[in-house]
Amino acid sequence: MCGIVGYVGNQDATQVVIDGLRRLEYRGYDSAGVAVVTGSGVQSRKRAGKLINLEKALDEVPLAETTVGIGHTRWATHGAPNDINAHPHLSEDGRLAVIHNGIIENFAELREELQGDGVTFLSETDTEVAAHLLAQQLRSSGNLTEAMQRTCRRLRGAFTLVAASADDPEELVGARRNSPLVVGLGEGETFLASDVSAFIAHTKYAMELGQDQVITITREGVTVSDFEGNAATGTEFEVTWDASAAEKGGYDLFMLKEIAEQPKAVADTLLGRITEDNELVLDGLNLSDAELREVDKIVIVACGTAYHAGMVGKYAIEHWTRIPVEVELASEFRYRDPILDRQTLVVAISQSGETMDTLMAVRHAREQGSRVLSICNTQGATIPRESDGALYTYAGPEIAVASTKAFLTQLVAVHLFGMYLGQVRHNLFGDEIRGLVSDLASMPNKIDRVLDTMDGVRELGREVKEAGSVLFLGRHVGFPVALEGALKLKELAYMHAEGFAAGELKHGPIALIEDDLPVICVMPSPQGRSLLHEKMVSNLQEIRARGAFTIVIAEEGDDAVEPYADRVISVPAVPTLMQPLVTTVPLQVFACELATAKGHDVDQPRNLAKSVTVE
Repeated sequence: MCGIVGYVGNQDATQVVIDGLRRLEYRGYDSAGVAVVTGSGVQSRKRAGKLINLEKALDEVPLAETTVGIGHTRWATHGAPNDINAHPHLSEDGRLAVIHNGIIENFAELREELQGDGVTFLSETDTEVAAHLLAQQLRSSGNLTEAMQRTCRRLRGAFTLVAASADDPEELVGARRNSPLVVGLGEGETFLASDVSAFIAHTKYAMELGQDQVITITREGVTVSDFEGNAATGTEFEVTWDASAAEKGGYDLFMLKEIAEQPKAVADTLLGRITEDNELVLDGLNLSDAELREVDKIVIVACGTAYHAGMVGKYAIEHWTRIPVEVELASEFRYRDPILDRQTLVVAISQSGETMDTLMAVRHAREQGSRVLSICNTQGATIPRESDGALYTYAGPEIAVASTKAFLTQLVAVHLFGMYLGQVRHNLFGDEIRGLVSDLASMPNKIDRVLDTMDGVRELGREVKEAGSVLFLGRHVGFPVALEGALKLKELAYMHAEGFAAGELKHGPIALIEDDLPVICVMPSPQGRSLLHEKMVSNLQEIRARGAFTIVIAEEGDDAVEPYADRVISVPAVPTLMQPLVTTVPLQVFACELATAKGHDVDQPRNLAKSVTVE
């Protein structure tokens, strides 16, 4: 979950590192710290809380101006989020600094061993164990790269480590296992970071590292090895977006900017996937038509918002292909002994491509012989690298912790895959494909129309800010939308919010209804799902009779809901399976406005971080 930055070059390292941390703070903001290498040793500064606290400390007492440095922004696991537990952690002699993302699972036994050797610990973190162990190995080897290789062989768990040493003042050494680390390749300068956004202002050229690799960076370039000391290579690539994409661009919040970017993100994700003949072409699947025809079951694994995208995907894929689809929480998947074989296709959805629960589900599926396709927004991430094929979304960087544009592009991706599978297996034919492609291609304009009518939704968010709870109801594809709406309120407003399949009301949840309780209902189309629409109107009547304050998201022209709605939010008419692309947007705006009205930090909500790299 933490953000890592390392720099070797010709610029002031502190400034480069702080700028990089600013772009990575979405990965954790419990504390922040920086260390620079000087001629006489290592200087470090770290502070609990957000990056601004560290910046104030550096303004008061600056670090020496050097050209080699590391920085860290933390999401706390081991130890409270205070100054002492903040990274970097130093060796006892103060000549070595280490930063870390992940969890070292055998830290307790290593800590006991090091204490037996006379090492004094200052923090509660598992990271300090790595720092002291590395210092110990450095004393015996005299070489920071070799010391890192030896240290990594002693560690169990998930970790990215980056170390700076006064004994090797012109280099940094990093290592990764089950945790992200990418290299930035500049002119006379080299970067290490959790995410390319940290160095995109300096270079678009990057290198992805493989599993269990150690990297040594200098001004001149990089050297890659494995944990055993054998030479290895990384994979170079060019970043396709620029630094401005990771900036607010005049918006007050990243979330507002990212909500507004959704039409473009959807359009970009469709780009190049549709031929002039309206056939679908999905590059990167790496699965032949014959292999796709062999599939007799699909299992979608994901977490959080991506899980809700998977739920929508189930409706679409089953409808277009008649293949049974299961949707599983990745965190539960490998622990329940799932039934998998070569004919099972596992689809893993992750914005970052580093979500640890999902990565472990992918590895388990492959161990069982299943093929794996990943849907991901981050080129070169671990999950697509370890999958048989990948379908990339093109949302660009998503900085706000609560996902918006990544969710909509994931919806597009599962629709594209479902259509493609239907095309390959001859469940869908030319005219049907052309119609569906045309419908998808119209979605950016439809989302734009929704965004143009959000003033009333913002007002509504302010109106209900004092509510103790908000419930969300949906049917068919509206059910995962209801779950996503509730999740956004939990993430941003820190309030009780619950999403239900509306038909389940009578089986218990209707007991929650009381006077003036806001209930948001996602209505099915009266055209595409007329029977369900009638059922949902009945649900509306049931909760209205019990005093609920009803807020209804309904298709334009749906007059049947008017008598039973205290507020109506209209969205354009779209095909049933694509409705989440327009009905989700008001819920994003609603949650953002309500949280803002409560005075919360919308981009960086409490206790959360993006790219969840702990299991």
